[in-house]
Amino acid sequence: MTIEELETCVDTYGRELYAFCRYLTGSVPDGEDLYQETFLTAVSKLEKINIRENPKSYLMSIAVHLWKNKKRKAAGRNRLICFESVEQRAEEGEEAVDWQNPLPEDVMIKAEEQKLVQKCVETLEEMYRIPICLHYISQLSTKEIAGILKVPEGTVRRRLFMGRKQIKKKLEEQGYDR
Repeated sequence: MTIEELETCVDTYGRELYAFCRYLTGSVPDGEDLYQETFLTAVSKLEKINIRENPKSYLMSIAVHLWKNKKRKAAGRNRLICFESVEQRAEEGEEAVDWQNPLPEDVMIKAEEQKLVQKCVETLEEMYRIPICLHYISQLSTKEIAGILKVPEGTVRRRLFMGRKQIKKKLEEQGYDR
């Protein structure tokens, strides 16, 4: 891959990768750092990236591995990682609900549902949380996620299933029956 092709990847996948990094780290500054480190690592590995294959998956894979390395180092310091709240994203101009002409009540209900689900996702073990984020936020296929995490595709499907099951159970425990 050339620098020009990498610039095209930044234009094409940069926004999705940035959102994924922020969601994965749980904060804007850490997400921005991870995003930058991902592209710095990509620049150092230009010869390994094949533009004809799936550069998006390769970039996501770099981000996940960098994140895991950071977490491993931070584990000794007992650092807790939290997802940013829906309110923070709304303050930064990101829409929590994207409907046409919604009723105010519907917007509030949807935002509350999102907060509740997000809190449940926060409590998942990393092995379930990362595939859930990659699948539902970055909208990657199970095959792409398997490549990123370097696990069999069946393992990804199982982790998605178990993650959804745990989220459903937590929602039911909190009295959410939808």
